[in-house]
Amino acid sequence: MSARNPDDSRFEARHLEVGRLGEDAAATHLEAKGLRVLKRNVVLGRLELDLVCEDADTLVFVEVKTRAEGSLASPADGLTTQKRSRLQRAAQSYLSRYDLWHRPCRFDLVSVLFRAGKVALIEHFENALTADEPRAGKTSNWQPW
Repeated sequence: MSARNPDDSRFEARHLEVGRLGEDAAATHLEAKGLRVLKRNVVLGRLELDLVCEDADTLVFVEVKTRAEGSLASPADGLTTQKRSRLQRAAQSYLSRYDLWHRPCRFDLVSVLFRAGKVALIEHFENALTADEPRAGKTSNWQPW
């Protein structure tokens, strides 16, 4: 088995395509559960939020992890301590940018697994990350309000 060349645009294009398809599937799944998708792929400097949704009066920051057939890791394995810290900082930036600190919020994870080019499994984990979890390298807690 040959190593993947990181300069190979086909690899990058495939990676982006799988991610986009996963986000599409996640958005459809969440809407079917009654959440309203407000924004997708919100870029905040070097930070990004995959989906920002609304569940009644609660803002929901959704991280979407997608894996294609043949991946050795589960989609949820991508929610590392470092990624959790980046999500918290992105949410802080979002709340500041739109002056939404008064809104209750939560962090969800949607895990999407593709097999044979089709969605094989979608799992939605509410409160996958809590505001009182310590951030990577930090001892203080992050509070959204």
